[in-house]
Amino acid sequence: MRRDSRLSVALHVLLHMSEQDGVLTSEALGPMLKTNPVVLRRTLGGLREAGIVRSVKGHGGGWTIARDLAAVTLGDVYAALGVTNPFGIGHREPSPRCVLEQAVNRALDDALSQAEALLLTQLQSVTVAALLADARRTRTTKEISHA
Repeated sequence: MRRDSRLSVALHVLLHMSEQDGVLTSEALGPMLKTNPVVLRRTLGGLREAGIVRSVKGHGGGWTIARDLAAVTLGDVYAALGVTNPFGIGHREPSPRCVLEQAVNRALDDALSQAEALLLTQLQSVTVAALLADARRTRTTKEISHA
């Protein structure tokens, strides 16, 4: 089953943007993330609509961070991407006639709703700035251990 990696891409690009000065083009960001610039533009478009990043058009244009990352949670980024199905589990038949399959659908719906609520709570509890701090700590630890 193919996983939706947009949240991971969006968070990764925000961290790279926070480490750079000035405006960055999708073409400059693409190689950093090993991602096609078109994919980045689509991903960043949702973040722009949510006010997390801004785009500058024309020569010298590109993308910049619009909000303090300490005020942006993983949940904010998740919501900006418009993810509609965080889990790949679904019904075999959305409106079955069989009462047994109806029971299966109800059980799956209940479990998925509870899991999504827990996921959203966890995503809202972590800021992008906390991710950046974790990455910086890890970088420092690796630099020290390789010295």
